[in-house]
Amino acid sequence: MANIIDGKALAQKLRDRLKNEVDMLKDQGIKPGLAVVLVGDNPASLVYVKAKGKACDEVSINSFQRTLHKEITQKELLWQISELNNDPKVHGILVQLPLPEHLDEELILEAISPEKDVDGFHPMNTGRLVINKPLFQPCTPLGIIKLIENTGVDISGKEAVVVGRSNIVGKPVAFMLLHRNATVTICHSRTQNLREKIGRADILIAAIGKPAAIKGEWIKQGAIVIDVGINRLDGGKLVGDVEFDGAFKKASFITPVPGGVGPMTIAMLLYNTVAAAKRQSKGIRV
Repeated sequence: MANIIDGKALAQKLRDRLKNEVDMLKDQGIKPGLAVVLVGDNPASLVYVKAKGKACDEVSINSFQRTLHKEITQKELLWQISELNNDPKVHGILVQLPLPEHLDEELILEAISPEKDVDGFHPMNTGRLVINKPLFQPCTPLGIIKLIENTGVDISGKEAVVVGRSNIVGKPVAFMLLHRNATVTICHSRTQNLREKIGRADILIAAIGKPAAIKGEWIKQGAIVIDVGINRLDGGKLVGDVEFDGAFKKASFITPVPGGVGPMTIAMLLYNTVAAAKRQSKGIRV
């Protein structure tokens, strides 16, 4: 039977630590600030932005929200980002995705200053991650690493399998594991013998967005299972990408859905924002 990795509890510990750090920074005249740009009224995005604002309030980070009309032009949105890039009160900028179809998501993300890119999606931050000289690392992958480290299991030398190759989770977490001396395999929709590859994993990261696609019986005995998936079934129940009940019987550690990776993503966003404030207060540039 697996030990549950409680992402809520770990995220709360991190937020408590950040609150103390923010209080000390404010004593030095440094007030960390995060700007969240929301374009349109996507219901899921509204929920995420509200949660991020609440998390900022909890740790005393100044939260600046810009809610923009869904028909905003690319030029207007780029101007908004430029204004935030030049605002000394704003240390971190996050553009909530997805954006309306008429906007070039890649161009918008590249417009954010790398020094304020607390989501870690700017090409410069992606490149720095690849060469193991990171400035800001993407929040979900960084949260995953913190969850694994919290188990007390040493990543070095382990067989790690990442199922999913997205730029947001799969690829960056693979590099993070590689930099910690894991032997990493990335699997995806064209991978052959997926079950066999998963069966070798000492550490399994599931990030494909398909409910219970990875069967519990595939899991190696004693593996660490990090389930990134959040899938809503017809009845409203949330499930991950891994068949939880079967995996629970074989894994040594496993994240629940919900309450595993999700809370850590927001905690890492706050972590990156505080790091950005400290860095900018010292005038350090990349």
